[in-house]
Amino acid sequence: MPPAWDERTQLTTFLDYVRATARAKCEELSDEDARKAPLPGSPLMTLSGLVNHLRWVEYYWFRVVFLGEEDEGPWTDEDPDREMRIAVDFPLSRLLDEYAAETARHNELIAAHALDTKARRGRGDAEPVDLRWILLHLIEETARHNGHIDILRELADGRTGD
Repeated sequence: MPPAWDERTQLTTFLDYVRATARAKCEELSDEDARKAPLPGSPLMTLSGLVNHLRWVEYYWFRVVFLGEEDEGPWTDEDPDREMRIAVDFPLSRLLDEYAAETARHNELIAAHALDTKARRGRGDAEPVDLRWILLHLIEETARHNGHIDILRELADGRTGD
């Protein structure tokens, strides 16, 4: 690791790291195990659901909030967690491929904008945040869900790791 990285390099390196960690925790996992919801109080908490959630949460923050695009996510007012629910209908490899494609697109977007660039939309009544805030939020969100993924993976087949 270099003695000093600029802020953009720090943020993008950590975001890429937590993304790669989520994917690595799913290596060699069967579709059946990826669809299991072993926590009785959390029926939507599956590895497939978490991977799909990470994909769609990036879409939401980068494309809907930051760029101001129309929200075409899978969620609805009646089913706000639909991305978690429908994930079990798809092979894990497809979900991981879609997540990788979305993150590659977002890396291009990050590279094309200054960290101080304000999002085109606020969330609810809040003022729009800048790209720096979105990157920090996605690092936090992805790292938090990596903990969930780690637990679910250990419950599925005993595999543990970084």
